[in-house]
Amino acid sequence: MTIEEFIANFGEEPGYLDFAKRAPIGRTVRDEETAMSSLLGRSRFGTLDTMDEQDARVRAAVAALTGFRDDQVVFQPNTSQGLMHTMFGLTGEILLSPAEFPSNTFAVSRAADALGVVTPRWLETDHGRVTPGNIKRQLRKSTVAVEVSLVDYRTGHLVDLEGIRQVVGDRLLIVDAIQGFGIVDAPYELADVVVAGGQKWVRAGWGTGFLALSDRAAETLVPVFSGWSASDAEGTPTEVLPPTRGARAFSISNPDPIAQARFAAALEEISAVGVPAINSKLAENVSRTIDLADEFAIEVTSARAEAERAGIVVIAPEPDQLTVLAASLHNHGMTSTAREGTVRLSPHVTTDEETFAMLKAAFTSFASAVNL
Repeated sequence: MTIEEFIANFGEEPGYLDFAKRAPIGRTVRDEETAMSSLLGRSRFGTLDTMDEQDARVRAAVAALTGFRDDQVVFQPNTSQGLMHTMFGLTGEILLSPAEFPSNTFAVSRAADALGVVTPRWLETDHGRVTPGNIKRQLRKSTVAVEVSLVDYRTGHLVDLEGIRQVVGDRLLIVDAIQGFGIVDAPYELADVVVAGGQKWVRAGWGTGFLALSDRAAETLVPVFSGWSASDAEGTPTEVLPPTRGARAFSISNPDPIAQARFAAALEEISAVGVPAINSKLAENVSRTIDLADEFAIEVTSARAEAERAGIVVIAPEPDQLTVLAASLHNHGMTSTAREGTVRLSPHVTTDEETFAMLKAAFTSFASAVNL
């Protein structure tokens, strides 16, 4: 599949620049959901076996994009649940930034409060950016794990996974990959734990995600939340059995097969075109977004170098101009996220000429208003 064929499968309205928050799904995912819902609606004899095949399908699709084996992957309905499984399963000190997305900080804090066996140690960052250097300086002998986001949701910074793996050594490396999964050709196999959801860059909708565990992580983490689906019983267990071994121990109940099908379809489509092709096209659109901000002298606080960014562009007008900028974007039909004095613009490969024209018009209105 070419990148042009991939792009043609999507049809969001012009002006959408909020893929880091949630992403419009495309024709392939919609068709998959319709087909699976039709099967469930008719329930013709023998057809519902297709539902049971979706777990193996989605694990194979995740494995193809991460480098993990399919038996090292377990489906999750969202990133947060995967992180809860991880943090509640840890014992010892974990180093992570207090500025990580709340899914991370809440999970480790809840685990610490409830069980008292994991201790968060808050990393001092380089203006919100997690680097191998600041991790190395703050590691202690008592640190058993390090958690990072592949791409920071506030700054758009893409971490150096290879550098971090080197300084972390034999400690567990946990990666929240949601802001880069599907658009960054990252060496996921260097991590011990990778968690991501499909409602953002993968464009699979809500209720989709995964937890991937190295063999070492599967042996180290305790499956605290391990339901009846995570035992070695054949069929429905008739007694309470201990958790199975491996990634499958970190499941609670039977997953939603229609959500799995949506996720698998999206991942298979990404594999067909290739993450490098997606990343290359997205890099062009990110550069165009940065260039437009520069044209109107709006400060860009996110990374400019391609090696340090993914799909997020953060712009920071003067504090007294934020409301004017947000209003200009809104009045020109632009969908974006404003928080903490900044505006986050996140294009995708499908961001078209009309969208860039709308963004330029919004910036023009903003510049006119603040220069009156």
